[in-house]
Amino acid sequence: MISTWFESAPRLVDVAMGRTPADMVIRNVRWVNVHSGEIIPTTDIAISAGRFAFVGPDASHAIGPDTEVIDGERRYAVPGLCDAHMHVESGMVTVTEFARAVIPHGTTSMFIDPHEIANVLGLEGVRLMHDEAAALPINVYVQMPSCVPSAPGLENAGATLGPAEVGEALAWPNIIGLGEMMNFPGVVGGDSRMLEEIGLTQKSGKTVGGHYASKDLGLPFHAYAAAGPADDHEGTSLEDCIARVRQGMLAMLRLGSAWYDVAAQIKAITEHGLDSRNFVLCTDDSHSGTLVHDGHMNRVVRHAIAQGLKPITAIQMATLNTAQHFGLEREIGSIAPGRRADLILTSDLPSLPVELVIGRGRVLAKAGRLAADIPPYDYPETAKNTVRLGKRLAAADFDIQAPAGANEVTARVIGVIENQAPTRALERTLPVSDGIVDMDLEGDVCQIALVERHRGTGGVTNGFVSGFGYSRPCAVASTVAHDSHHMIIVGTDKSDMALAANRLGEVGGGVVVFSEGRELALVRLPIAGLMSDQRAEIVSEEANALIEAMRQCGCELNNAYMQHSLLALVVIPELRISDIGLIDVTRFAPTDVLVAN
Repeated sequence: MISTWFESAPRLVDVAMGRTPADMVIRNVRWVNVHSGEIIPTTDIAISAGRFAFVGPDASHAIGPDTEVIDGERRYAVPGLCDAHMHVESGMVTVTEFARAVIPHGTTSMFIDPHEIANVLGLEGVRLMHDEAAALPINVYVQMPSCVPSAPGLENAGATLGPAEVGEALAWPNIIGLGEMMNFPGVVGGDSRMLEEIGLTQKSGKTVGGHYASKDLGLPFHAYAAAGPADDHEGTSLEDCIARVRQGMLAMLRLGSAWYDVAAQIKAITEHGLDSRNFVLCTDDSHSGTLVHDGHMNRVVRHAIAQGLKPITAIQMATLNTAQHFGLEREIGSIAPGRRADLILTSDLPSLPVELVIGRGRVLAKAGRLAADIPPYDYPETAKNTVRLGKRLAAADFDIQAPAGANEVTARVIGVIENQAPTRALERTLPVSDGIVDMDLEGDVCQIALVERHRGTGGVTNGFVSGFGYSRPCAVASTVAHDSHHMIIVGTDKSDMALAANRLGEVGGGVVVFSEGRELALVRLPIAGLMSDQRAEIVSEEANALIEAMRQCGCELNNAYMQHSLLALVVIPELRISDIGLIDVTRFAPTDVLVAN
């Protein structure tokens, strides 16, 4: 645990004055100063007690016989990168293994919202991740989940959290604020539960996270802003981010494994001249394959620079802006005296190769490889064996009955949009055989099912989905199904769908692909049916095999698994599926799969 500034201040002053030697001195760097917007050459950095003590032209006065001296070789010294909004569970690994994966990419601070595990295990799940995060050598702050379930009345999760739980968690040492307020209809409708959670957070002086997943920027949007959410990451267009910033909200621009929302919105700065201090960068959802092969926040910064943003501005949006938003600018987000000694050395800003990572004054990674020993974190048995189906499923459980005498029907179909979280509400004419509605593989319409998995009710909700492009008999099943995390199965063959569901019941959760009765790929996620306790590299290999199996079945979507996992997210328009039925998210009401004649 790093010491507080108050505890460290006397030593920092002595080091700065040359009365006490520093623990570490990094010499001859180009200082990327996110406060002044400058790059200052020929700078030395002295570190003591895990914090910066001196940053200036010559730190020789701080070097003693036991001081570790690192030659910066005129490389750029960049503050450690901060992810302003993300969900560890989307990486399919624990907080510890996620940290191990992202530290070599220069991430030294993360603001995590564990509402995935909260929907399965409730407050105890949040506590587990909170305690795990606090033990890590980087800064992992936790936002208390606000909406469990995300849309009361439209779904049933494995747990329910409310103002009492929020109030309790706000007193925990590592809780930084309230997680994304997804129930925006409740907020704009004056729901007392939602407003009480926001009020408790504001009273505690902490940050309220936003999630306004609607294109309506009229009165509902203004009412949502008035309720107090301080940021929002659900914007996908230029108009979205401009509207948020004008209403005093911080615009979070995300580049995750499947969300590509930076390019359209960054034009607010590069072309329209809006103040970049009101924008931050984040990932939201990144699976293990992205972390291992493509990077984390360094990937987002590179992407923002490639869209025309000045390197210093992109770095500010991934460091200081984030720290200031959460009230932590005296702790993280810059290379300046008193702050935690988090930095990266890189030889080039636009391409941002991460060559050395220092966290809290320790060398954590070199040349893209972890250099620090981070012990694994053991989850209790109570966090496992959470998949309860209630029965063995059969092909007939996925039948959708047609009206008597019908030869064809008009069905509502969930339309997947590549690289975006929203879906389209489609209608398609489908054939009927022996009283059962058939899929239309030539028209790219296959079946989707949600299987209740928290209470073992045996309940199955059936519907149709388009956009995956599956062209052979297959089924993909996952117990990662934001946000209630029941089991989602998408398939072209009902027998394969049953096999996939039963297989996940046997292994305690995960993701599996079946085709023609054969298992093609399996990712075991025993912790809450959401996370593996294996290393990210191992999970990444399994995830790659999963994606390849989906391709073998005909799916060419970018990061199709991420799209699959959001099909039950009943707070993002337009059409979703839940344990109570098909949900029209434009009206926030259940709707029938079949359109009445």
